[in-house]
Amino acid sequence: MFREKLKVLDCTIRDGGLINNYHFSDDFVKAVYQGVCKSGVDYMEIGKKLCESDVYTREAYGKWNFCDEDDLKRIVDSYEGETRSVLAVMYDVGRVDTHSLLPAEQSVVGMIRTACYVADIDKGLDLVKACKDQGYETTINIMAPSAAIETDLIEALQQVEETPEVDYLYFVDSFGAFYSEQITAFLKLFKTYAPSKELGFHGHNNQQLAFSNTQQCIIEGVNLLDATVNGIGRGAGNCNLELLLNFLKNPKFDVRPVYKVIQDYMIDLRKEIEWGFNDIYGVSGYLNQHPRAAMKQRSDQENKDNCYDFLLESLGDLE
Repeated sequence: MFREKLKVLDCTIRDGGLINNYHFSDDFVKAVYQGVCKSGVDYMEIGKKLCESDVYTREAYGKWNFCDEDDLKRIVDSYEGETRSVLAVMYDVGRVDTHSLLPAEQSVVGMIRTACYVADIDKGLDLVKACKDQGYETTINIMAPSAAIETDLIEALQQVEETPEVDYLYFVDSFGAFYSEQITAFLKLFKTYAPSKELGFHGHNNQQLAFSNTQQCIIEGVNLLDATVNGIGRGAGNCNLELLLNFLKNPKFDVRPVYKVIQDYMIDLRKEIEWGFNDIYGVSGYLNQHPRAAMKQRSDQENKDNCYDFLLESLGDLE
């Protein structure tokens, strides 16, 4: 099970922020950062780095959607331990300004992850190149491959292969739709058409398979694995960091600080916001749908558990 090249990336704040518009307190973010660092996790993605506008404001969408350097330094400076995770932020195609990006040597951020759909691979790779020019580690995260036309996905993978600035190519189960055999089949495509790239995996738990699919990716040679504390994340959430660290049995990891964060913070947070599997998300994963409809259903307090009605409505949408 031990593989020296295998690394873990925590995206508790970035993916969890999709539930509450990134309105996490500094105390909470500090606790997660310190817990992740103490646990020996290799990377921590602390949020997105998007452009502010009159409509897209910090007040409405939270500071961790924008990750100003001063906000990041305040979190980093709060920790006095020796073991530190590399800090990462995410770029979304069409909502960033690379002209304001500091050189990596002037920032507390060490990695920038670029998320894009297959149709936007050209724009995504342009962002990757701009980040690499400034000295950052880079990833390209291809979202929703389960909904992509295979020939288009292959062409995108070939473009990634031709882009030396990409450090990690991410396979993303955006809809929580994949089973283990599909994980293997898609990774075969990734390895066939982008053979020189190190691979990463980001799973969602719509069908309670995020952890097992992450295990399947380990078997298939994926070396960068995403997870979140207590599985927090958009909709049904992500692979649980604590389960993954337990499974890896790598002596560099210490799961105890992660459980401390769960006990001190996540239990109370669950009383304020919802994440994790339920039958509404199970339907959306089974039908390979974007979770936005399921999230809307869960926000309807009167009908949020009407899984039968949701299934019939979803099937009707597909006809």
